Amino acid sequence: MIKILIVEDDKAIRLSLEEDLAMEGYEIDIAVNGNQGMEMALKQAHNLILLDLMLPGMNGLEICRELRRQNIRTAIIMLTAKSQDIDKVLGLELGADDYITKPFNSHELRSRIKAVLRRTISNPGKPADRIKLEPFDIDISRYEFRLHGEIVELTQLEFDLMAMLMRHPGVVLRRDDILNEVWGKEVYVTPRTIDAHIAKMRRKFKNAEDQDRIVCLRGVGYKFQES
Repeated sequence: MIKILIVEDDKAIRLSLEEDLAMEGYEIDIAVNGNQGMEMALKQAHNLILLDLMLPGMNGLEICRELRRQNIRTAIIMLTAKSQDIDKVLGLELGADDYITKPFNSHELRSRIKAVLRRTISNPGKPADRIKLEPFDIDISRYEFRLHGEIVELTQLEFDLMAMLMRHPGVVLRRDDILNEVWGKEVYVTPRTIDAHIAKMRRKFKNAEDQDRIVCLRGVGYKFQES
C-alpha cells in the first residue's frame, strides 16, 4: 500500500485530507507541526509527503531542504496559502516535486498526487521499498544502493536501472521494456543507450562476481541473476 505523510497544522484541512486520501486507498500518517513531520519523514518510509509551507517549528521549506540534504528522495508536494511565484520557485529549487496553493480542489490534489507517484514510483501499485538480494541492497525510498554494505554512488538512471533489475530477479527484461520504464515512452533513445549505462554501472562494482550478476542476453535484454 502506498503511504502518504501529511504534515499540516490546520486541523480542518488535515482531517479533510486524511479522510479523502484514506478513501482513495492510501495509508496515511499525520504530523501536526514541522518538528514532528521532520522526525517522521526521517524515521519512516513514505511514498509521498504532503508538506504545508507555514508550520510551527520547522517550516516546510526548511524540512524540504533538510530532507534533500540528507538524500531522502521521498516525493514532496508543497501545500501553501501563499500564491507568490517566489515561494513556488524556491520550493521547487529545494527539491519539491510539485506545489499546490490553498484553497485547492480535492480532485485536483488527487490528480497531482497520482501524477507525482507515477513519476517517482516505477510500480504505483506497491510502495517504494527496500530490496535485498545479497550482497546487493537497494533502498528506493531513501535513494540508496549498497553493495557489501557500502554505498555505491549511482546516477539517477543507473539507480532506476538497478531498481528495475532487482525488482525482477531471474527475469529477462527486454530492452524496449527497460527503455519505456526507465526513460519513458516520450523520450527517444536507442537500445545501445541501455548497454552504455549498464556497462558504466557495472564498472562501479568492486569485483567480477558482482558484475556478473547483471547478465546480458544478446539481442534480447538483461536480467539480474539470482545467487
